[in-house]
This record gives sequence, C-alpha cells and structure tokens, in this order.
Amino acid sequence: MSTLTAPVETAPAGPARPAYRVTGRRVLSSEWAKLWSLRSTWITLGLGLLFLVAFGLIASSRYKSGIGSAHMNPDFAASTAVSLSLFGTHFAQLALGVLGVLVTAGEYSTGMIRSTLAAVPRRLPVLWSKAAVFGLVALVVGLLGAFVAFGFGKGIVSGTPAAMSLTHAGVVRSLLGAGLYLGLVGVIGTALGALLRSVAGGISVLVATLMLIPGLMSLLPSSWQDHIGPYLPSNAGESMFALTHDSTTLSPTAGLLVLLGWTALALAGAAYRLVRRDV
Repeated sequence: MSTLTAPVETAPAGPARPAYRVTGRRVLSSEWAKLWSLRSTWITLGLGLLFLVAFGLIASSRYKSGIGSAHMNPDFAASTAVSLSLFGTHFAQLALGVLGVLVTAGEYSTGMIRSTLAAVPRRLPVLWSKAAVFGLVALVVGLLGAFVAFGFGKGIVSGTPAAMSLTHAGVVRSLLGAGLYLGLVGVIGTALGALLRSVAGGISVLVATLMLIPGLMSLLPSSWQDHIGPYLPSNAGESMFALTHDSTTLSPTAGLLVLLGWTALALAGAAYRLVRRDV
C-alpha cells in the first residue's frame, strides 16, 4: 500500500523589507519630533522669550523715567540701550537652561530613555542630537529675543544718553553674543541632565553654577575674585555680550572660548556616563 504525499505549496516571495538603518539624520529628526511634542517645550520657550523682552523693556522704561534724578544709581545711570535691552538675559538663561535639563533628564524620569537607546544602541548619537537640536532652538529664541528687546528698548531710551542704534560699534556683536550665550546655556543644561539623570539634580547644579557661585565669589579675597571670577560660565558668557570691557573682564572672544570649554566639559562628562553606565 502506497502513501500519497500532497505537494507543499509555497507562497510567492514578497518584496524584501528594507533593513532599518540608524543614521544621524534620523536620530536628529526623532529628537526634533520629541522636543516639540512636549507641552513644556512651548511653555518654557515662551517664558524665556518673555523674560528676555519684558525685563529689557522694564529696565529701559525705568531708566527713561529716572534719567536726571539725583536718586538714580550711578551704575544704572551709565547704562546703554544694549545693556538695558539685554537685562533679561539673566532670567532667560534659567528658563532655557531648565528646559535643556528636562530634554534629557525627563526621559530618565519617565523611563523613555530605554526605548530611545534600544532604537539607537550606539548611544552617543542620542546625546549629540539632543544637544544640537535644543542648542539650535535656544540660539534662535535667544537671538529673536535679543533683537526684539533692543528694537523696542532703543525706541524707549531715544533722546537720552543711553540712546544707540544697530549701526553703533559693537551693538550687533553684543546682540549676537547674547543669543549665542543662551544657546550654549541650553546645551549645558542638556549635558547636565544626561550627566546627573535627575531633573531636580540637574536644575540645582545649573542654578548654582549660573547664579549662586558667582554671588558667593564676593566672600573670597579680592585677588581670588580677579583670577577666578572672569572664568565662571556666567561671567564668561556676560563678557560675550557686554558692550564695554575692562581689566577685570574677558574679551568677547576669550569669553566665548571659556564658555565653549565649559560646554565641552559638561558634554564629555555626560558622554562618559552614557557610555559607561546602564540606564
């Protein structure tokens, strides 16, 4: 007795599915989409822009109303349209720096970082992409706020000793320096978030670095202040957009190089921990 075996029919082979490749452009696109999908991004960027413009207008208005008054602080009386318009830079840096921390540390707090690194096993492209994307956004917001604040501020102080226009020497350089400073602060915040992996920890270190430590420098001997103070991140950044300089401050180029050094140091620490430590 023979057994008949039915022929096995094979399904026709479909088109081969293209292999998934992780490229730098795709990682950048992913980080761009994640950044703008968060409501906190819109709110915090709006606050940063508001701080930069609003405080600049308030400072300009206060100067205009108090010009010629015997009670005006001599330092404030020597202000220029640039320094008045950029008065809000110190407040905007906190908003942009905090958002930078949230961009990276927020993924650790929600656990989303596991999915991110599963999709990008090499890890470091994630850090570079986050820093590049948010740094560019912070730079654009900083430049926009600086030029808008100056545009309104110079109109307010028109006809006073602080009056200036874009054609005055150093004005455009100062406005560009303010925007670049805020962009680098955003990158430093991103690096601190990846380094500390904690929103609270990253914000605490950021605030201490930008505000508390420069304030505590006054407790040190004056010789120490002169040798250490100019190289702090906030002081080096301020020299980038200051219109005038003296022997106690860095030049705009030196300030930029110092701040770039701090930024590179923060990114190096974040990269080392990202590669060497589990998530």
